Amino acid sequence: MQDDVILSVRDLETEFATDDGVVKILHGVSFDVRKGRTLGLVGESGCGKSVTSMSIMGLLPKPYGRVTKGQILYRGTDLVTLPPEEMYAMRGDRISMIFQDPMTALNPVHTVGRQLNEVLELHRPDLDKQARTAYSLEMLKKVKIPMPDKRLKEYPHNLSGGMRQRVMIAMALACKPDILICDEPTTALDVTVQASILELMNELQEETGMSMIFITHDLGVVAEICDDVAVMYGGKVVEHADVFDLFDNPQHPYTERLMGLMPSLDNEPKQPIEIKPIDVTLFPEFKG
Repeated sequence: MQDDVILSVRDLETEFATDDGVVKILHGVSFDVRKGRTLGLVGESGCGKSVTSMSIMGLLPKPYGRVTKGQILYRGTDLVTLPPEEMYAMRGDRISMIFQDPMTALNPVHTVGRQLNEVLELHRPDLDKQARTAYSLEMLKKVKIPMPDKRLKEYPHNLSGGMRQRVMIAMALACKPDILICDEPTTALDVTVQASILELMNELQEETGMSMIFITHDLGVVAEICDDVAVMYGGKVVEHADVFDLFDNPQHPYTERLMGLMPSLDNEPKQPIEIKPIDVTLFPEFKG
């Protein structure tokens, strides 16, 4: 493994058991996440982006979902073969995740302060109750939540969507993880709040030096926040490139198709979108 590669996914295959039989979702996914950089996982809905993140975090629904092949190497340790108790200790500590909908990710019957405290109780047992409260307050200040001392005592439904997402970011970063996985964290937010959240995440990455995996289907977000991009289609990574190379010179027909769907100020409005067919011979395992 290269010195600057902090997470390496190699030939990852994941499948789910259904009433109609076993369905393979990931078909040999491979990519690297480098230290201090953001990797964008891009592709249409259903291409396997979220399943990839759940496989990394060990959060596939049991007993239906399972990793059947491949390696997920974090600093040389294969997370696929890691005992459950060790993975439990690592999750939320060394590798954290922000989910798409903060309203369902946060517990509605516990205050914001209680939920932040829970993270610290699990992963920072050396802190006493007073220290945990002070640290939680500091984290809310860091993610720029107004009146943080008041917000600690409030419930998720008392907060706006943007503030709930900031709470999720504070919880994810409380233990200063090496890797932060963001599963479309701005999809449910309006564009102005989305811009402020992306700016915040850029600032926090510069401050902490963490790596990020940013899952999205919005190429505008990719251009703003990502350093490297892995394009997924049908459970495979079909192109992996630096963000500038990807936008300047896409190599794969599916990537070209995604680029063609981006709105442009130069195009005449309300014109039919030209969708080029994809050569299925590029994906022999899907034929038939």
